Amino acid sequence: MGHREDLLAGARRCLEERGYARTTARDLVAASGTNLASIGYHFGSKEALLNEAIAASFEEWAARVHELAFKAEGQNGSGSTDPAALMGATYSAMLTSFAEYRGLAVAFVEALAQAERQPSLRAQLAKAYADGREQVAAMVTGLLGDLAPERARALASFQIAICDGLLVQWLLDPDATPSGPELAAALTDVLHGAGR
Repeated sequence: MGHREDLLAGARRCLEERGYARTTARDLVAASGTNLASIGYHFGSKEALLNEAIAASFEEWAARVHELAFKAEGQNGSGSTDPAALMGATYSAMLTSFAEYRGLAVAFVEALAQAERQPSLRAQLAKAYADGREQVAAMVTGLLGDLAPERARALASFQIAICDGLLVQWLLDPDATPSGPELAAALTDVLHGAGR
């Protein structure tokens, strides 16, 4: 690997271990085995390096949720197209990914808080969300059949909103966070007007 790749790998380790807000340039140098000048040469600033690393981690995390959801659905539903089963598998995949990516999840929440005051970070996270919406829309279309693009994007945005809210709840109290099947059942209840 070259210095650029070493810096990105080091930034990822720092994000997992120290978080977004507490990582210093010296931490990045120590984790990457490079030097301070390399940060400026390859990224321009410590923030730009961390921003790129958090965006790459976001993409990896989204891919992992996708992989886990398909794996769970394949094991549990043998290719079922039942929306509740698909949603339950997806929500369960999200919860599993939170445990696998806890350090990065915390860094991601920290980065969201910084995005308001860092336009470049905000732009990178907005792009990551846009890319994520397209990936999730393609997944939803693949699972549920032919959907109009705007409907698939709306469903993708809904899934991402659930994921973000679920993440915050899980970070604060994992034991009190509802399971994937519980969330899918609740959504089914809402959609079918249960309790009326």
